Amino acid sequence: MNKTFSAWKKQHDSEDLQPFSYDREGQLWLKIKSIIRKEIVSEFVISTGVTLTETSLTKQFEELYEVLSRDVEGSHELLNHYIMKKNIELLENIDHEKLVSELYKLKVFEWGGDYQNSLDKYLVSHYVKTISSYDLLLSKFDTEINRAVQGYVLNSWYNHWSSILIEHLFKSHSSVLPTVGQIKSVDFFINDVPFDLKVTYFPTEYLKQKRKEKGLPVELTFLKSKARELGIPFNSANSNSDIHYEIVEKLKDRGDSKCKSVLKEIKESNLSIVNETISSPKMLAKWLYENQGEMRFGSENRLFLVLIDTDDFSSSWKLKRNIDLLRPSISSFLDEFNNKKFEDLKIDFTYTGRPQLFSTIADIIFIKK
Repeated sequence: MNKTFSAWKKQHDSEDLQPFSYDREGQLWLKIKSIIRKEIVSEFVISTGVTLTETSLTKQFEELYEVLSRDVEGSHELLNHYIMKKNIELLENIDHEKLVSELYKLKVFEWGGDYQNSLDKYLVSHYVKTISSYDLLLSKFDTEINRAVQGYVLNSWYNHWSSILIEHLFKSHSSVLPTVGQIKSVDFFINDVPFDLKVTYFPTEYLKQKRKEKGLPVELTFLKSKARELGIPFNSANSNSDIHYEIVEKLKDRGDSKCKSVLKEIKESNLSIVNETISSPKMLAKWLYENQGEMRFGSENRLFLVLIDTDDFSSSWKLKRNIDLLRPSISSFLDEFNNKKFEDLKIDFTYTGRPQLFSTIADIIFIKK
């Protein structure tokens, strides 16, 4: 029995989005949702000859679905043609070369603080609620706050525009149908299957987990031990990331055979884990779902773009602008997507604090340098 508009809305608002992966009416509902913007709907109905009697966007969405669902396949063709036309207009407005050049202006990727997702919470907890002296607070603008704000803004800018660049590489492919307007949990369709794109790096915590499973020492513990053996001093009062950086840089600077051997041992063991993961990516996809932040939790279909600089994992952020590396990898994946089977992409996962078992479709594109 065909689902009503309200049924699909309820399905979309729930945490079970799987029916949209394979149901043609559900996919139609999502495509219509992507054009529900005042100017876009008006343009669509004029260009296609569809007549609507409702005037509010909410009611137009429902009416448009009722009209188009009478001929699902014909309506898919109608929407696809319109959306692709809009996509061409959008792509023509982006100068990829100029955008890439702008992204290359960022030389250092530092957030300037230990906050996670919220700069305002960081500023409140570290300065507003902990410093009672006005003069001391003012002094922090010269030494700490400006750096934190600048780092946050610059890194957020880089992430935003590099994401635009990467999305456009996907949207330039013939098998990809983008959403016209933003839809929660959907960035585009690949052969009509909805996906949310997530650009990330090879997770440090996943690497730690795999090292432990293999009986390998914690990387920082190993580095500290080797530094002491080789008489390389380091400031143990620093943060773990700073200690790691200090020891690695001092090993590089000394550059003798023993130091090179330590760095080689770490690199080879980590690359072994990376290569095993690339060969069998499903476990990492599941891990990424199960370890996502509570505030951004989702069980929608996801396509993960995992960036890995094998010489220096901390420099993986630079790959977001490496269009010569990104474009062929993305195109190759999309060229072969039609040969994939849903069953091979199915991920079942659980999430702390939520009783149900989640099922979704996910895949990973690894960009490795």
